[in-house]
Amino acid sequence: MRLPAFHVSGLAILAAAGFASAEDAASQQRILQDFLGNYCLDCHDKESEKGDREFETFKLPLDSEAALISAKEIIDQITLKEMPPKKADQPDDEERLAVLRVLREGSQAARGKIASSGGRTVMRRLSSREYENTLTTLFGRRLDTLGLTADFPKEKTTQHLDTIGQSLVTSSFLVDQYFQAANRLVETRLGKPPTEPQTWTFNSNFVQYEELQGSHKKVFNFRYLNLYEQPNTDTRQGGYGHIEDFKKGVPVSGLYDLEVEAQAMHRDTHYDPEIFGIDFSEPFIIGVVPGDVTKGHIHYPQSIEPLLASSTVPDDKPTRLKFRVWLEGGQTPRFIFPNGPYESRASVINVNKRYKDDFGGRTEKSDVSRAILLEEGKLPHIRISEIKIHGPLKEEGGGAEERAVFGKEGFQESRALEQLHAFAEKAYRRPLTDSDRQPIRALHEKRLAEKATPRQAALDALKLILCSPSFIYLSEITEEPSQALKPYDLATRLSYALWSAPPDAELLAAAKSGKLTEDAELEKQIQRMLADKQVSGFIQGFTDSWLNLRDLGGMPPPRETNRSYYAEDLPSSMKEEVRLFFQDMLTHNGPVAGFLNAEHTFADKKLAKLYGLPEQQSLRLADGFRKVNLKGNAHRGGLMGMAGVLTVSANGVETSPVTRGVWVSENLLGIHPPPPPDEVPAIEPDVSGATTIRERLAKHSSDKTCAECHRKIDPLGFSLESFDPVGRWREYYPKPKKGGAPKVDSSGEFPSGEGYQDFAGFRKIVLETRSGLFTRHLVRQMLAYSTGRLMETADDFAVEDILKAAEKDNQGLRSLVVECLKSEVFRTR
Repeated sequence: MRLPAFHVSGLAILAAAGFASAEDAASQQRILQDFLGNYCLDCHDKESEKGDREFETFKLPLDSEAALISAKEIIDQITLKEMPPKKADQPDDEERLAVLRVLREGSQAARGKIASSGGRTVMRRLSSREYENTLTTLFGRRLDTLGLTADFPKEKTTQHLDTIGQSLVTSSFLVDQYFQAANRLVETRLGKPPTEPQTWTFNSNFVQYEELQGSHKKVFNFRYLNLYEQPNTDTRQGGYGHIEDFKKGVPVSGLYDLEVEAQAMHRDTHYDPEIFGIDFSEPFIIGVVPGDVTKGHIHYPQSIEPLLASSTVPDDKPTRLKFRVWLEGGQTPRFIFPNGPYESRASVINVNKRYKDDFGGRTEKSDVSRAILLEEGKLPHIRISEIKIHGPLKEEGGGAEERAVFGKEGFQESRALEQLHAFAEKAYRRPLTDSDRQPIRALHEKRLAEKATPRQAALDALKLILCSPSFIYLSEITEEPSQALKPYDLATRLSYALWSAPPDAELLAAAKSGKLTEDAELEKQIQRMLADKQVSGFIQGFTDSWLNLRDLGGMPPPRETNRSYYAEDLPSSMKEEVRLFFQDMLTHNGPVAGFLNAEHTFADKKLAKLYGLPEQQSLRLADGFRKVNLKGNAHRGGLMGMAGVLTVSANGVETSPVTRGVWVSENLLGIHPPPPPDEVPAIEPDVSGATTIRERLAKHSSDKTCAECHRKIDPLGFSLESFDPVGRWREYYPKPKKGGAPKVDSSGEFPSGEGYQDFAGFRKIVLETRSGLFTRHLVRQMLAYSTGRLMETADDFAVEDILKAAEKDNQGLRSLVVECLKSEVFRTR
């Protein structure tokens, strides 16, 4: 018989299911020693220690953390039937069940007797992501136009988690960056001089990228600003439209109204759509992004260019489009064509060659010239004929930042310290102490003594608050030696776990009352916060960490063979699919087994096309994402069929069962294969494509040093060979220079003997036999993400408590999240 999937969780208590032990300690030891002697010690005695595992001295009762780890490993290997190896003698099911019962009861008996190895959350700073979210929340306005963390060091992660305290180091360079960020934020948003609104109008001298200037002067005399391609291209010819006479940008940060007269030109062109890589059934879209001539070439992408606004552009006539956008002082609006042609230069060359007869035999000396196309042809583009800018607009109460820092009345000189202390309490996420107030008061008084204006003195004290360790760190005020977090510390941990942002007024009120540490109030707050839109902070932060989606796009595929990946910005759609699926599971408390196989997903038009779904015919770009039915779809369903997962687990150029197998093992099952020994050569690439990866792996795995790990890793990746490096389904590998394209072999066999012929069969085996491993790892990652520390072996008891508590809801995702956040692990240091 096949062991039920729930046995996979290493420390589950079978006694509760009627498996209470009747053996005394001696008989339990005999069952264990007989099993190890018959099936394990040939490879794992003191002399052999294969895989650095020695079980000859392993015995009951379990008296150390190392013994508990060994028990867990033996339980997992026996349950998965990965040990003993397939070629060795195999125990029958009664022997397996007997030793599993003994080991589980032994593990449970060790609970409370084995001390933790010291697992405790290190006082950690805010990650760069949390830092920006916190400031956005505190100041009440988007801050991505400032790029406050653009020059911060790249965040270090542990197991892809960006919340682990030991990884979040604070270098002297980062400290300096905090000072610079605080200064820029405060001076740009609150220190700007009073400025009356102005109006600028531009309808000529639209000089563009160098290669466009000759044809634009000849045909238009720079009368129009034309957008010819989407921004993400190699050649950068017409992807960004700037205002030549407004490169200095707006005078101060603020809200500005833009009025843009634009028209979509030649969406009905008779030229082959393949030339442009564009869907002409979709209306053209214009977007607005900021530009700064001091930050790089105005025609090229810049590090700070969030999308500020967008609109469809009518075809029939020039139409005035209105936008209200936020611009920082010195920024100028730039215009983009997000769904425009891919690489305008190549498009012009192809049109000139293929449609030269359209121009009555007239030809240009260069195929690159677009002058004749603009005069007589039908080159698709967006034409802008006039731009008006008005601002900065007056805002009620001086603006969101003024109200956030100084209150509805704005800055009051007589109440400056009171206002600063009120803001500091929100920034520090707890009541202030005298030691908190003293440096604020001291700097404020010092600046006044130096003849700073009262407002400037207050702004300088505000910068001090934003550089304080009490703001930058999730510092705890729970007194030693108490392990249980006090209410304000618990509120902060909870808000950063679920929102990646500081506590709101209601959560702080629950902390102030002292009720937050009570079970009922804590669950009430958890449920309220899960229903709030700010839970997107958890969804994005956790999926980026758990599934390493943060690295999606880090190894992009070649442009020449993956045009749509760039032209359609597929990485953004790939991430959004995962997040929407996770959100749906969280909202409806879907069983987490749905992550392994599901009958639905979320797709926009671009993903529907990549997946070959029927919805690609009905969806429009304006529809965004829709829930789509996957019932009966053998290619999609669950995380392993999602393009985001398949792309981040490939190297961009080719796929490998090893790379994807390791990714599945580590990120979905929580098993970290050891790194290959130094003396083992890497798998040789085949640039000609004459051999398949399976053939090369067979040769590589013939080495006994490699075989042991590969027999566990490769079966997790073989079925995923049915997907190319960007998650597109395939039956064949790319055609080599000589011969036919090799057929993909997606079959495989687990060390436990279960075989599969394709992706659907593989997914079914994982769901039936490894869903327990998956769920257990998911809980451990949730706990690590939310507490700021990795889980250790002693925490497995708490993990089992969480799994058991969620059984009543069929291991629903929302239930697991709630139980994690109610657990002792989460509520203690």
